[in-house]
Amino acid sequence: MDTFHRYSPFIQDYIYRSGWQTLRAVQNAAGDAIFNTDDNVLLTASTASGKTEAAFFPILTLIDETPPSSVGVLYIAPLKALINDQFGRLEELCEEAGIAVSRWHGDVPQSQKRKLLRKPSGILQITPESLESLMINKHMEIPSLFGDLRFIVIDEIHSLLRGDRGGQTFCLIERMCKLAGCNPRRIGLSATIGNPEAAGQFLAAGSGKRTIIPRIDAKKDVWRLSMEHFYNTPPQADDSKELHAQSESAIEPPTDTAPEAADPGMGYIFEHTKGKKCLIFTNSREECEAVCQNLRQYCEVNHEPDRFLIHHGNLSASYRESAEEDMKDDDSRMSVCATATLELGVDIGRLERAFQIDAPFTVSGFLQRMGRTGRRGNPAEMWFVMREDHPEARAMMPDMIPWYLVQGIALVQLYIEERFVEPPRTERLPFSLLYHQTMSTLGSCGEMTPAELASRVLPLSYFHRITQDDFRMLLRHLIQIDHITQTENGGLIVGLAGERIINNYKFYAVFQENIEYAVRADSQELGTIVKPPPVGDKIAIAGRVWVVDEVDHKRREVYCTLVKGNIPAYFGDCAGDIHTRILERMRTVLTEQTVYPYLMKHAVCRLEKARETARIAEMTQRPLVHLGGKMWTLFPWLGSYAFLALERFLKVRCGERLKLKGLSPSRPYYIQFTMQADENEFYQITAEEAAKSFDPLELVYPKEVPVFDKYDEYIPEELVRKGFAYGVLDIEGMKKRVLSWKP
Repeated sequence: MDTFHRYSPFIQDYIYRSGWQTLRAVQNAAGDAIFNTDDNVLLTASTASGKTEAAFFPILTLIDETPPSSVGVLYIAPLKALINDQFGRLEELCEEAGIAVSRWHGDVPQSQKRKLLRKPSGILQITPESLESLMINKHMEIPSLFGDLRFIVIDEIHSLLRGDRGGQTFCLIERMCKLAGCNPRRIGLSATIGNPEAAGQFLAAGSGKRTIIPRIDAKKDVWRLSMEHFYNTPPQADDSKELHAQSESAIEPPTDTAPEAADPGMGYIFEHTKGKKCLIFTNSREECEAVCQNLRQYCEVNHEPDRFLIHHGNLSASYRESAEEDMKDDDSRMSVCATATLELGVDIGRLERAFQIDAPFTVSGFLQRMGRTGRRGNPAEMWFVMREDHPEARAMMPDMIPWYLVQGIALVQLYIEERFVEPPRTERLPFSLLYHQTMSTLGSCGEMTPAELASRVLPLSYFHRITQDDFRMLLRHLIQIDHITQTENGGLIVGLAGERIINNYKFYAVFQENIEYAVRADSQELGTIVKPPPVGDKIAIAGRVWVVDEVDHKRREVYCTLVKGNIPAYFGDCAGDIHTRILERMRTVLTEQTVYPYLMKHAVCRLEKARETARIAEMTQRPLVHLGGKMWTLFPWLGSYAFLALERFLKVRCGERLKLKGLSPSRPYYIQFTMQADENEFYQITAEEAAKSFDPLELVYPKEVPVFDKYDEYIPEELVRKGFAYGVLDIEGMKKRVLSWKP
């Protein structure tokens, strides 16, 4: 029987009403896998290919034929916006069959939640954080809620493959299934999976089932892509040169009529969003706010009505939902400035164009943002806007490279040429999440013996690298700091200090909120930074360079002393989770002579100048470039975590032999320093040290406690150091690169 005729009559009626002539390839493949096996299924198909319907048509058919006695389908999505969007679509689909659809997240009224608890059935849509809340606060209800759960659908699963939020999601799934006594099938959905086999293993972990990954013939991608570069002040890169040949596929922009004194990149976006519905993506909430304010000022100056909205995770529900509703209106001509909150899966109607300010960190992020456009029969369309200040007259050579422009080209080319997307990260030592799940388990279950607690937490698949000794050390520490209390009969309960943590709604999330540290020098307050560097490193703030003397994590204060020098400002962690393949492709961008058809005129000229700079400096042929005197720059072409390992390797293992001083990283692009050694000695000494076997813990500085994840501050210092050395630093990737350098 073909897939269509296997569907329940109400599904067939829905397809007729929707005017579909045939099922898509993904729907036939999903139907075959879900109807004809009992395995987990990973559906990977392009954005707007109908993955949600592909999964739900057979799932709803099966629960319609044999109704479950509890919630039958748990749909987990990373964003409230995605749940809100899918809720309406699923409700319409399920109405005729009388299958209930419920939402459970922070913006849902308590009355709707109580209704579900009274009569659990149908589909429940939830975020990982709300599932955590449910497990803690409604622990006794879990068996009745999910006792007959048949399917767990995890949407946008790629967003959960490289960090603790994904680990939390799968820990919760395992804990919930054990508590409810159910063993549902898992269905993963994504448009951007780089290594389907690894993602399939991640999806199946702890389920006792294998994962089927249907092979779906993808239609050829059709993109409208442009990338333009702007200096923040005139002149622009091509002002001194007329281009005689313009690429056929490049789009000649209208004249920019923005105020002359204004930011030309913002003026470009302002002009090209006129009369159109667009998304403008930024890489941070702070930048998102600044861009939206800037564009609204253009409206004022031009005496135009405001046509810009904003959407990010720190806004209230009313602001976010207003922007989402406006986006769904096909007649709207408003544009929304957004972060990753609108990157995933939300149907925002006939969106005409997406803008990306600077390069995103990942190929996956680029594809997701591009995929917001190109729905309803139109090609996907994205315009990159790369911005930088003019290098100062005495700027060092690394400042002459437009890193964001080169990174943007590398992201695009990696996907076009290799279909590369970042693979899952499975070899971390997630002690922060271990703390979180330990406290969550104890908070929800009440008093337990240490052995019983260990038997609930340690077998969770995400903790496969954590030993019993590690867990024992964590428990002892938590008893010492009163997060856990030992009762007279030897049982464990949540302590007073622990209750203050888990009774706060922020406990449900494992991702780190931005915590600002005040920076002080003597009695002078300099400003604030996020995630300070370790003691001995330098920071740039208030127009000067300072060396960090002390970091007080409890008071959120950094104490420093003024020093001479010039380094890039440091206001955060390493620059996102950038994969080594991206940096390697960036090197090729600077080496090859390819003319990329999507580059606009300023970008073409800026890339030409960057390639000339790279050629003269020989920075792509040899990693070490002499800047004059004893000053050197190292271009390792390594991703974020291998780059971090290299910084520490040079300081700790090679610093004395090379007489290194003033090591100043611009992560993950280059490292500047002074040294007494020459180039040949540098290669020889680094190769000798990399060839030696050493404990990764040696790369953690003395007395340093590298607080990297949200709950690291509650973990024994020894485990924080171990988690950073063995789970964050990419020692093998770093060693391989060092040993490849030739004198």
